[in-house]
Formats: sequence, structure tokens, C-alpha cells
Amino acid sequence: MKYAKMLVVAVATIALGGCISLPAGPPGPQGATGDTGATGYTGATGNTGNTGATGYTGATGSTGATGYTGATGDTGATGNTGAKGNTGAHGVPNGSTVVVVPAR
Repeated sequence: MKYAKMLVVAVATIALGGCISLPAGPPGPQGATGDTGATGYTGATGNTGNTGATGYTGATGSTGATGYTGATGDTGATGNTGAKGNTGAHGVPNGSTVVVVPAR
């Protein structure tokens, strides 16, 4: 009978063991990154087409001779300018009194 009790306890433990879950442990280290494949071949550049020849530009026509320009005449003498006149009295700022004295 002793073995039967132990067998019942063992079966009950296994049966209830599937119902209990524990939290997950910390994540493991990250694996190495795989190699990158080689870059593919780039094709050669195509040829550029030719540019056509430049057309002929006609000759430039002749210009006639320039006519004679007459001599420049003399400029007359400059006359004297008269004496400058006096200007009037200047105003006084800030509302001051201005006394005008006639010339003698």
C-alpha cells in the first residue's frame, strides 16, 4: 500500500504540473549577423552620339569710309560774375527775441 500512495502522489504531481506556469526568464544573447552577399556588376556606359558640324556663317560686309568732321570753333572768353549779395538775417530758435538794427 505504501507504493500505491506514492504512485498516486506522483501521478497527481505530473497532472497538476502542466497547469502551473512560471514567468519567462531573461532573453538570451543575440546571434551573430549573417554575411551580406557581393554587389552585382554594373554595366558599361553607352556611347554618346556625334554632334553635327556647325554651318557656315557668311562674310561680313564692308563699311564705307567715315566722312570728315569739321574743326571745332573756339569758345569765347568767360565774363566776370558780379559780387554776391548778402543774405538776410537767420531766424533764432526757441522763441528768442530778434532785434533788427538798420544799416547806417
